[in-house]
This record gives sequence, C-alpha cells and structure tokens, in this order.
Amino acid sequence: MKNNKYKILLLSDLKKTTELDLKSTVGLAKMVGGEITLFHIKRPTEIVDRDNQLSTMRSINEKHLITDKLIESIVKPVSQEFDMPIDYKLSFGNLKHEIESYIQEHKPDIIVLGKRKAKKLNFIGDNITEFVLKTHKGPVMITTGKDALQPNKEVALGVLNTIDKTLDINGIEELISKTKVPIKTFHIVKAANSNSTVDVTAEINTFEYVFEQSDKALESVSKYVSKNKINLMCLDKNNKTKRDIMNKLNVSLLLTGEKNPDTTKLVF
Repeated sequence: MKNNKYKILLLSDLKKTTELDLKSTVGLAKMVGGEITLFHIKRPTEIVDRDNQLSTMRSINEKHLITDKLIESIVKPVSQEFDMPIDYKLSFGNLKHEIESYIQEHKPDIIVLGKRKAKKLNFIGDNITEFVLKTHKGPVMITTGKDALQPNKEVALGVLNTIDKTLDINGIEELISKTKVPIKTFHIVKAANSNSTVDVTAEINTFEYVFEQSDKALESVSKYVSKNKINLMCLDKNNKTKRDIMNKLNVSLLLTGEKNPDTTKLVF
C-alpha cells in the first residue's frame, strides 16, 4: 500500500530550542497526517583539526557516536510523550550541499526550520533559511520557541497578506479543520479603503484585520497577533516582505509553496 503521509523534514542545529522545534513539528504532523525525520549536519571544521587521516576518521566516528546519542536523547522522550514515531539522520559535510542532496533524494513535502536570533535584515543562520526557501518548492515552517505549536491541541491560525492581490488559502483545508475559529486574516494594503481582500471559502469562519501600508504596519500586525494568541501564521513564500516578517513577527510561520505535480496530496 502506498504511503500517503506527508514527509516532514526538521532541519536542526541541536541548539537549546530543538525540543520546542520538535514539538512544533509533531504538532504539524498530527494536524496534516505526517511522518517526521530530524536531520542534523555537522560541518567538517567542527570535527577535524588533525592532519593525520587515521586520527581524522577516529575523530569523525567519535563525534558521530556522541551526536547520535544526543539526538536520541532529544527525540525519544518527545516520540514517547506524543506517541509519534520520529526518525533522525546525521550527516557530515557542507550544510547547503547536504540539505540539497537530502531534498533531491527524499523529496520531503514540508521542511521545518527553527527560528534563530538574526542580525538585522539578515536571514537566519548562514542564509540557510533563504537557501531552503529557494531550493524546496513546497511549504516551509519556521518555528519559534514562543507560543510553539502544541501537539494534540487546537491551533490558532492567522493568514497574512502584504500585497494588493488576493491570497487564496483554500489549499490548506487540513490545517483549517484543526484550527480555532474564526481564523484571523491580516491584510496590508496601500490604502485603508482598498477593495483587496483575503480570499477564503464561504464555509470558513474568518475575521479580517486590514492595515494601511506603512513602516509601522508589521508592528501593528505583530501586536494583534499577540493579542489574539495566534501561534501559526500562514503567508505566501513569494512574499517580497518575508524577510521583515520573519524579523518582526515572533510567531511560527508557514510559508506556502508550489504544487508538486507528482503528488495527489493537499496543496499548500
């Protein structure tokens, strides 16, 4: 029987927020019906500091065993707590090369990244977020430790559109069916009396906030996101303001992607 579960890839640097990132990934997996693989990559420079080839191999093997046990110590308790099988993979090499190779070989449906503290106007962690968004055609979720998705609990979903065109969220019915209603939609327009709207089906219960485009618009959105206790914000991956959104909104983000012609799964 063909496996129709979503393949969800969590790219982790094993920092202190990894457990929260993993729980958010479990929350997403339970919502859409997915299977999880945690993937960690070690740079060779983090391991190899010896010229001798034999010593180098020993060093890699030692580090592999240590890191494998660390990953298992994070994954196993979460897997048991939420009754969710979680696979993991460890690799050594260039970050972007290993990520690209994994995507090509395993074709994950959704990729999850943990949000890290970033320098102003920069993407998170060595431009890995930007690289993943360009390389992976499907949805990308960027988690935050604050108000993380909680497995087995209803999600407060928001939808953000910062451009003057219709945003169609009809491709995320599986998420919508598991979220609190009304769903909050946030729309930033060139003028407060703009006729642009967020397009949703008549069956979906929504409440819309409209903000006039300005330098402070995202700050206003952020305040209302916090006020409504939203813990997952959906937006278009092609949104040109996504860099500012990532920096200013302290909430997990689901960036929707392109349809995969080889799958019959739900389109995000």
